[in-house]
Amino acid sequence: MERSLEAQVSQAVDAWLRWVPRWAPATHRGRVAPCRRCLGSPILSAAGIGANVPHGVQHGLSTRVKAIVDHAVAEYTARNLPMLQAELDHQADRNRSRAYRPAEGLDPEYEGMPLDPDPVPGAPFLFTIAGMADEASAELPPLPPLSDEAKAALRQEVALADEYANMVGREICTLLLRHRLSVQAAISQYVEPQIEAMLAELSEALDSPFDPDTP
Repeated sequence: MERSLEAQVSQAVDAWLRWVPRWAPATHRGRVAPCRRCLGSPILSAAGIGANVPHGVQHGLSTRVKAIVDHAVAEYTARNLPMLQAELDHQADRNRSRAYRPAEGLDPEYEGMPLDPDPVPGAPFLFTIAGMADEASAELPPLPPLSDEAKAALRQEVALADEYANMVGREICTLLLRHRLSVQAAISQYVEPQIEAMLAELSEALDSPFDPDTP
């Protein structure tokens, strides 16, 4: 598995490196809630991406790596955890029957991001994308009930899947250490100059009202 995992990590980093030159600072208002996928992520730390790097840059890599973990866990579950696999199959069939699935098919940079911007006080939305998705989900029939014994067995299989995911995540962190220099070089070349330009522009905007030479 290690060689295959190493190749997947290299491909994910290479894809992120090809994307970074297209990154630009967001012009919309920042979100209040932190991203649970990126905040304090050991994956990002192993890759050499610090907390001061813009979230969009972080998210582009963390999402690509999460896809590797999810794929590995899916294969492990299919081979070893029949009850959990059956529940996932039921959920997948249920999801496919939804008429509206706005969170699917997104580029890695947008996966897991909120579907709607934060509301502005005093200016409520007429509708939200997340609200329409919830309405589509509410129309689906519930999953079949489980006995207490089945619930206990399912919890045990979920714990095994989580343990395997943690193991894969630790291995990926080790593999990412080999890519730190290229990741940090891309941030220095493409991200930091844009941030410095924004700070310089902000500084000029703040200083100009107090400049005696300003008319």
